[in-house]
Amino acid sequence: MGKRLPEVESFDSPKRNPQPRLSRHFPGARSSRPPPAIQILARTQGLTGSALPTGSDPVPMAPTPTPTHTAAAVALAAHDSSGHLAPLTITRRSTGDDDVAIKILYCGMCHSDLHSIKNEWHNATYPMVPGHEIAGVVTEVGKNVTSFKAGDRVGVGCMVNSCQSCGSCDEDFENSCRAVIFTYNSVDRDGTVTYGGYSSSVVVHERFVVRFPDAMPLDRGAPLLCAGITVYSPMKYHGLNVPGKHVGVMGLGGLGHVAVKFAKAFGAKVTVISTSPGKKQEALDRLGADAFVVSKDAEEMKAAASTMDGIINTVSANLTLAPYMGLLKPNGKMIMVGLPTKPLEIPPFDLIIGNKTLAGSCIGGMRDTQEMINVAAKHGVTTDIELVAADYVNTAMERLAKADVRYRFVIDIGNTLKNSE
Repeated sequence: MGKRLPEVESFDSPKRNPQPRLSRHFPGARSSRPPPAIQILARTQGLTGSALPTGSDPVPMAPTPTPTHTAAAVALAAHDSSGHLAPLTITRRSTGDDDVAIKILYCGMCHSDLHSIKNEWHNATYPMVPGHEIAGVVTEVGKNVTSFKAGDRVGVGCMVNSCQSCGSCDEDFENSCRAVIFTYNSVDRDGTVTYGGYSSSVVVHERFVVRFPDAMPLDRGAPLLCAGITVYSPMKYHGLNVPGKHVGVMGLGGLGHVAVKFAKAFGAKVTVISTSPGKKQEALDRLGADAFVVSKDAEEMKAAASTMDGIINTVSANLTLAPYMGLLKPNGKMIMVGLPTKPLEIPPFDLIIGNKTLAGSCIGGMRDTQEMINVAAKHGVTTDIELVAADYVNTAMERLAKADVRYRFVIDIGNTLKNSE
């Protein structure tokens, strides 16, 4: 593990940090602790204890030569669980035969970044460079790369690699690969810790690069690489992307406002379900929702009962789900994309009566992510953002913790993150 460096307060003279290596997480190493990527995925799949794959029981992966990390990049890093972000010079690997090197222009600030830098999921490796909503331009490609060239407008989402050989990868569901490598705070195939998009550049295998259509602005498109695919994928795979469906959206925040836009693009009737009456005008007049239900209002909930084909639940608060399941028609589905901290509680009768389904969804594979960006560009779906400078990120994080943003912060990396020169 890399040596923890002190925080740097000045944005003019970032420190330099060699790329840390965590070879102990890989086959043949002495520790049996699972790789962080598998720990994260396991938590979403309910695996604990002996059910977790370990360093001595890995998903088979072809050995990869250790690339040379020689390209300097300036980044914003957290050095401890205070989550304070300060400049740091990092190194990126040289562009490999199958790699795409990208100059980062914008990076969205996801709520996951806040959880991660504060170690609220108990898996942090410091220094940590967050960010998995990356948009920029290609600067170099490897000799085997055929899909991209220098100057292309591209993005990188939540993943930067996988085993590329398992059943999930073969079916383009890399997000379900047991060896998925996340964009930051994960362990890459060479044993180094991945650094995210709060930085000036990144090098990624071409399979995990998304092409931005000309109609998609980079700044407002960047958050779609997380928020967009998170709500697009469950609509697609649970049959809610069909005209005439009635889709409920629980929560009107970074995920919820994008869910409303995609559901409308699919031709659905959309009802926003919220505890905040003050969001009604925003939902109806600006985002185009057809109806708004205040979940604290018993009469409104009763009037909406048994009317919805599906509900995209973006809420991370701990809620009693039974009243919301009552909004579904027979055979209706609620798909969880938010992450409450406590186990869900729901009486079995609320599922059995009416043949209802409670499901979960975790981002999406790369084919679906490219499809999502293309659909968004075609229908004019973008995120509502507040563009901020690099030296505003700590204030933005404080506001994000209070949900004081409509609806996504995006860092203007290209214009405001200073070089170390």
